Amino acid sequence: MPAYNAAATLKRTLDDFPPGVVDETILVDDCSRDNTAEVARELGLTVIVHDQNKGYGGNQKTCYRRALESGAEYVVMIHPDYQYDSRVIGLAVETMKLGILDVCIGSRIRTRRETLQGGMPLYKYFANRFLTTVENSVLGQNLGDFHSGFRAYRREVLETIPFERNSDDFVFDSQFLAQVVHFGFKMGDIPVPVRYFAEASSINFSRSMKYGLSTLGVLGSYLMHRWHLKKSPLFEVKESRAVNESGGDA
Repeated sequence: MPAYNAAATLKRTLDDFPPGVVDETILVDDCSRDNTAEVARELGLTVIVHDQNKGYGGNQKTCYRRALESGAEYVVMIHPDYQYDSRVIGLAVETMKLGILDVCIGSRIRTRRETLQGGMPLYKYFANRFLTTVENSVLGQNLGDFHSGFRAYRREVLETIPFERNSDDFVFDSQFLAQVVHFGFKMGDIPVPVRYFAEASSINFSRSMKYGLSTLGVLGSYLMHRWHLKKSPLFEVKESRAVNESGGDA
């Protein structure tokens, strides 16, 4: 759980977790201004607190490092703001246990009416549709929502993808999914109900524009690397993995 000012919604998110589906819940508090960390500790979570705000991508990096250190075989990232329905965690993990997917995304968009009635701002809906269409075309996928904050990964995905090289900002997510495709992992989605309300996290219009343009830049880098026109470190193997594959010591 990458968290920032989530004290008011954290318990509601956890209360919806299906019984017995999670072995450990890790919350990384990105220098919140409220008592998110204290609430998380009271609820029995594993808590890591950043002493300065590292951004949404930087927060995820800490989450994934800690999950790998814990020996997790499957890692689910869900925002603690009660926006995404956590009851589907078990379904996401099951798609990976069955070998159907390596990466499972929770799609917020099943129908236009349902999404807009759920509270997604109109400009965000159309921006999402545009970007998702372009990303599906460039990356050869058929996802319903490339920009969901509900994601589940097999351990091998996090061990393979050089996510530490990604941005510390919101475009981390777009970079990560482009990397998933580049490294040949199977990706798909399941529908996940969402809620939009005052306490749910969201970025404003200007940051949404920056995110959208940055996402298009990621696609450009992906194509340039794929066509051998300009290499990008985002799509190069991790140093330790490269050494292992060449037969040397890690």
